[in-house]
Amino acid sequence: MAFNIGLSGLRAATSDLNVTGNNIANAGTAGFKQSRAEFSDVYAASVNGSGKNPQGSGVLLSNVSQLFNQGNVNSTQNSLDLAINGNGFFQTSNNGEVSYTRAGYFGTDRDGFMVNNFGYKLQGYAVDGNGNLQNGVISDLRIETASQAPKATTTLNQTFNLNSTNTVPTNTPFDPSDPTTYNSSTSTNIYDTQGNAHVLTQYFVKSESNEWQMNVLVDGRSPLTPDAADSTGTEPLRYQVNFNASGQLSQLAPITDITTSPPTLGALTSPAGKFTLSGWNPAAPDAASASGWSQNGAESNPSGIVVDLRSSTQFSSSFAVNAVSQDGYTTGQLAGLEIDDTGVIFARYTNGQSNVQGQVILASFANVQGLTPVGKTAWVQSFASGEPVVGTPRSGTLGALQSGALEDSNVELSDQLVNLIVAQRNYQANAKTIETESSITQTIINLR
Repeated sequence: MAFNIGLSGLRAATSDLNVTGNNIANAGTAGFKQSRAEFSDVYAASVNGSGKNPQGSGVLLSNVSQLFNQGNVNSTQNSLDLAINGNGFFQTSNNGEVSYTRAGYFGTDRDGFMVNNFGYKLQGYAVDGNGNLQNGVISDLRIETASQAPKATTTLNQTFNLNSTNTVPTNTPFDPSDPTTYNSSTSTNIYDTQGNAHVLTQYFVKSESNEWQMNVLVDGRSPLTPDAADSTGTEPLRYQVNFNASGQLSQLAPITDITTSPPTLGALTSPAGKFTLSGWNPAAPDAASASGWSQNGAESNPSGIVVDLRSSTQFSSSFAVNAVSQDGYTTGQLAGLEIDDTGVIFARYTNGQSNVQGQVILASFANVQGLTPVGKTAWVQSFASGEPVVGTPRSGTLGALQSGALEDSNVELSDQLVNLIVAQRNYQANAKTIETESSITQTIINLR
């Protein structure tokens, strides 16, 4: 009996050494969770139950459990490295085989999919053709690395203040090249369908108290000229801009149109304070043309450009543009990626735009101890773990993501080195048990 007891002790000590050694070997493995050998005593069963004073039959390795406490989070230089601060696992797919990991080594493959260092694809919510997240539809996350297509300007929002103390210019008529014929001016870039930038300039001429004339040119030419080669294309589009006694915009009305075809050129847009610039023909300088301009092959937005001036004012302070925004842009190259703590992936482009590329999801389990380790710092679902609960970072009990960082192994080396000493002493003690039993047996054999 003592031989078996001692042998079980040797096996238990060996298992303890193996578990501790594996912990030490993975002390530098990102996302690794240390294991612990758990033992239980063994008693021989009898027909009618255990006796009054049963003798033990040794020790048994009952379980090797993993401890999922948080590891330290260290910053890296890779924006696609991800660390989970709190509960949850990354979900990855290898040709449909789903696994879960805390190791956040991620990058992109040649097709733009986000993959870990084993080529497994990171799972999340993708976006549709309009850049909207498809919440609830889990798929492989993909980064669009192609150039961003240009967008023609469709809206222009402006907030400016005209100086109420300005006087009516004495020099007339209005001439954009003569600053004495107008009081103030401002310029804004707008874009055609090919992403070419054009300068829309507004000149403000005071006509009397609370009344102004706004003259609009694009690239120094009339935005309403049907033909870019037309040499008479310097006449501006004119609008009457009136304010009430409180300095708030009260009226915006066209004074005259250069042409009546199409009839919607420069039409007002409801509500008051907005107008639509339609029919603009983008042009480019051309020395061979009589006017010095020719059409550049692009078009303006087919529905026109809605210009919103409703928040503009006339107060006794110097002219200033307080806010201006327009939704057009030129083509752009991918400049960088950012992932926020909720897992949303932003792509930044050289044209100043940014697009949502997707959102990383996390999975949690009712019993993480029930997960089955499969190597490569990954686990798979088992019957004991229960079904995964999937959600976005920082939702429910799920932790937050930290981009440009990795979670270290949660192994504490000092503890493991002490465990080595204890396991070694246990091994030596059980070996002594076998040695002692051997001596007793030899004594019995030597009896005459």
